[in-house]
Amino acid sequence: MIVVDSNVIAYLYLPGAYTVAAEELLAREPEWAAPVLWRSEFRNMLAGYLRRGALSFDSAVLMQHEAQALLAGHEFELDSAAVLELVRDSDCSAYDCEFVALAAKLNTSLVTMDKKLLRAFPQRAVALSAA
Repeated sequence: MIVVDSNVIAYLYLPGAYTVAAEELLAREPEWAAPVLWRSEFRNMLAGYLRRGALSFDSAVLMQHEAQALLAGHEFELDSAAVLELVRDSDCSAYDCEFVALAAKLNTSLVTMDKKLLRAFPQRAVALSAA
């Protein structure tokens, strides 16, 4: 099992430069985990596509449903102290630190393309392009 951030989930469903890498990652590592926060972050990304007219409402709802099915049983609540320790020791947001805290809790890697996370947590964060 690996932890993926919301952007990696988005790359899987919203075609772009990293879509192929996300698909290949899923083929190699089919068990993805994320903090429950991913749902709101992904919905917010879908909202942007909806507002720009790049995605229909029905497509957005379907993507959210498919992503939730992918992560079913692998969504986690986190201890605030664990997240805040990571915030204290880095310049990353609490939102981003939730993903790192989950990777630490599960003793696995966080796959991301977030440069700040990759710099702050090299022992835990791995670039999607290198995963």
